[in-house]
Amino acid sequence: LKTGFLKWKPDYDSAATEYGKAAVAFKNAKQFDQAREACLREAEAHENNKAYLFIDSQFVTAGIALQEMQRLPEAVQLIEKASMMYLENGTPDTAAIALERAGKLIENVSPEKAVQLYQQAASVFENEERLRQALEMLGKASRLLVRGRRLDEAALSLQKEKSIYKEIENYPTCYKKTIAQVLVHLHRNDYVAAERCVRESYSIPGFNGSEDCAALEQLLEGYDQQDQDQVSEVCNLPLFKYMDNDYAKLGLTLVVPGGGIKKKSPNAAQDKARGPAAGGSHADEEEDEYSGGLC
Repeated sequence: LKTGFLKWKPDYDSAATEYGKAAVAFKNAKQFDQAREACLREAEAHENNKAYLFIDSQFVTAGIALQEMQRLPEAVQLIEKASMMYLENGTPDTAAIALERAGKLIENVSPEKAVQLYQQAASVFENEERLRQALEMLGKASRLLVRGRRLDEAALSLQKEKSIYKEIENYPTCYKKTIAQVLVHLHRNDYVAAERCVRESYSIPGFNGSEDCAALEQLLEGYDQQDQDQVSEVCNLPLFKYMDNDYAKLGLTLVVPGGGIKKKSPNAAQDKARGPAAGGSHADEEEDEYSGGLC
């Protein structure tokens, strides 16, 4: 980088090579702070040499060094910056992968930031018409939103997922996303939105008449009638229990407004075992008690 009487311009190309060697050596020696600094100096040398194609990878490497030092927010910032450069250099797939990596890094520290990164990655994949990868990113964002009780945003994210699944004609997964939507809406105490969600899903081929549809109709009926027993019974079906954990928890914790958790009477199981005839005779006895009038 030095200049002199016979060397008027710095040799940025050679400097970048030497900084790269230094970064590898520091990384192997577990001196990650120096490795990060060497990577950034290498990126600076490439930038001065107008070799922009090499800058983004150095930001990623510097981010990995910060990751080793448990300085995750700084690592994510550098990887995010690298992803923007990948986009500018015409490599969107690599940009989306970088964003996904950043999301994984920060997920346990800052779920809000992770959601943003996953949504950005989904947008990049969607623009490239790689819909399956976009759905994977959206799914991660939706689950994090539910986990963080950001239910309004989760409802929108699930609707986006469902629309893409419908577009690629993956109808069984559309049914599952409808169940997740209904659970989210009911936890928002928005019965109207949940009912509308089921009604709109009748347009999805095969939904009407499916076990998913039948279960949702029972769930809505129980919720509308404030029948906690019926709601709990539906939410304990394998159809609900074996969903992704975040959605399964929504089902298991769903309580109807004003209904509370009804406790069955000790004789309920015996009455059920005796069948409807026994129940009917018991009802007849209650009616006969006043059959002769109050007097």
